[in-house]
This record gives sequence, structure tokens and C-alpha cells, in this order.
Amino acid sequence: MSLPLHTIRHGDGLPVRFVLVHGLASNARMWDGVGLALAELGHGSMAVDLRGHGGSPKPDDGYDFDSVVGDLLGVLEDRPVVAGQSYGGNVVVHLAATHPELVSGIVCVDGGAIELQHTFPVLDDCIAALRPPYERFVGTPAADYERFLRATHVDWPETGIQGALACHQVDDEGRIQVFLTWERHRQIIEAMWNQRVSTLWPTIEVPVLFVMASDRMRSNVEAAVDALRDGRAHWFDGAHHDVHAQKPVEVAALLAGMLSS
Repeated sequence: MSLPLHTIRHGDGLPVRFVLVHGLASNARMWDGVGLALAELGHGSMAVDLRGHGGSPKPDDGYDFDSVVGDLLGVLEDRPVVAGQSYGGNVVVHLAATHPELVSGIVCVDGGAIELQHTFPVLDDCIAALRPPYERFVGTPAADYERFLRATHVDWPETGIQGALACHQVDDEGRIQVFLTWERHRQIIEAMWNQRVSTLWPTIEVPVLFVMASDRMRSNVEAAVDALRDGRAHWFDGAHHDVHAQKPVEVAALLAGMLSS
């Protein structure tokens, strides 16, 4: 059963030309800088919290790609360009492959080419290796976490810092807690491990843009561009995995270019 998703709109009065999908254990506010920059360019956008994240419902199951994409269908109108970061990039590839009539193009931001079985042939090894790094912050004062973020992300704009802070909730004692529990997180890792995203690339009919920061995915992205009917890639060498939060104006310009592709 599809779930109603919490969304954030940017560009009051502008038609929604872009739907923005976050990565694993992230949230819609990571797209704030991109949404504001798109509005400056005259384009409305809608960022979503996927199930289990942020302000959206948090069921105990249903974290397979069909269910997650099924939730997205409820926010798609007038064939927007749909962008997804990291895990969200794999989500939008699945969306374009299964519902091409609902999107005019997709953008994969440091994602869309993740095939976990290449690195981890055994599922249990994958789950063990990908325990979330944020676990070490659970229970720590939110003020300490904010200081850590500002010290380690000195080139990020304020929208990116606030987006990263919003990935976690703060309890009544001012300490960091998680929105996405480990058990739900684990289900998403399993879904990603089972996904053969490379088998979907040749079936996609709409334009695809990869906006990449991780050189480790270069061979996968090059294979994707070769397999796609209309695929291309832009690289931000040396950028952060959350390049949409780090360089929102540049990423927004690339997204806007999809409207004329």
C-alpha cells in the first residue's frame, strides 16, 4: 500500500518541474539549496521524505523498490524531472524503468549506478559493512553534532548544514536520535543488494543525467551511459558525496538543463 509522503515545496506559484529524492538515512531538506536555486531560475520543485525518513510515515516493512517507488507515484504530476541522490538515484532509475510515462527525465546525483553485489557477494557481509555511520552520534548533544558538521563541512552553504542537521531528530534532552531505525535501514540495504540496476539502464526511454562526485563509481557510470538510450554524465571531481548540499547552485543549473534536453 502506498503511503502519503511529507514534501517540501520551493518556488511559490511556480509549476513543479522537479521532484527531488534524498539518499539513505537522509531527508528532503538536503535539497533546500537546490530548490531555492531552481526557484531563482524560475522552476518550482518538490522534495520528498521517503518512507521511514523525516516527516513521512515509518512502517516496519515495505522498503523494497516497488513499494518505495509506489509512494512516489502520489506526488508525480505533469511528468517532472525526478532527481535522486545516492540510494535515491537507484530509486529514480527504478521509477523511470517501471513508469516511464510519469517522468520526463531523471538525474542521478552520485547514485543510480550502485550495485552492492559487486563489492559484497554475500548479503550478510554487505549488511555488516554498511552499518550506518550516524550511529556513533546517537545520544550525543545536538549542539556537539552541529559543531562537528560545521568543522568538517566548511565549504558547505548554510542550507546544506541545516539539511544535514535535519537528517536526525532531537529528543527532549537535546540529544541526537534517528528517524530511520536500524531494522528499516537494514531492509533498504537488502533491497539495494538485490537490485540489478544495470539491467534497468537499457530499458529506460527518458533522458538520464548522472551528476557524480565519487570516482569509485566511474566505471559503472560509464557503462550506464553506454547502455542508456539517452545518457550523459557530469563529474564534480573531489566533491562530497552530498554534492547537492555542497554545491546547490551548480547542481540546480545542471538540473535546469534537463528541461531543454
